[in-house]
Amino acid sequence: MNNHVTIHNVSFAFPEKKDSPVLANVSLQVQQGEFVSLIGSSGSGKSTLFKLLAGLLEPTVGTIDIADVPHGQRLGRVAYMPQKDLLLSWRTVMENCLLPAELAPGRQDKDKLRADIIAGLARFGLSGYEQAYPDELSGGMRQRVALLRTLLTGGQLMLLDEPFGALDALTKREMHRWLLELWEGIGQTVLFITHDIEEALLLSDRIILLTPGGQGQQLRDMTVPLPRPRHSDMIYEPALVQMRQQLEEQLHAKR
Repeated sequence: MNNHVTIHNVSFAFPEKKDSPVLANVSLQVQQGEFVSLIGSSGSGKSTLFKLLAGLLEPTVGTIDIADVPHGQRLGRVAYMPQKDLLLSWRTVMENCLLPAELAPGRQDKDKLRADIIAGLARFGLSGYEQAYPDELSGGMRQRVALLRTLLTGGQLMLLDEPFGALDALTKREMHRWLLELWEGIGQTVLFITHDIEEALLLSDRIILLTPGGQGQQLRDMTVPLPRPRHSDMIYEPALVQMRQQLEEQLHAKR
């Protein structure tokens, strides 16, 4: 399997805080088609790392290489979904999903895109909601629309920053099932930020624990050996319970 993402000795500091880098000496590789979760305390730099990968920020030091993306041209070529769904309340579901094409004029055929959106909504269990407004949707439905819009960016790398953090437990469990089915069908590389250890274990091939260190961030890497396809009852299996305890101990040890 080939590397899809290679992060090499990346550091980032805001210009007004050059002596207090948000990220320091971060190196990471993610393989094509992997599902990798990042866990860490608030302020450990997870969301900043995503903004660097998406091209919203540029490293102060180091390099980021993404397969099939020209160097320095990540912006608009990486599918990025931040913590809030950011659906525009005055636009319908269809109009929200058309937004990526409007921000990148000339890159997509509008008629084909509308057909793709209708097909995507059907796949996401949202047929008939094309003309609905965001405030007419449940939390889980809004997240599915936001994820479809993210997919329509067209990138083979998808960055999901705590997409289910605001959902109730039952809705979150349904979204896990739905996301796993979707991911297994499209084969995209996914990087996923979460504070929920069980969520990370259920979804991921690998979990990376990101913690501040004396010379920069420390990355601890754990492979999740659970077979696929997965289901929510796996959280009670002894192997997963043991991994959860290990991750909790490592997180608490760094606080």
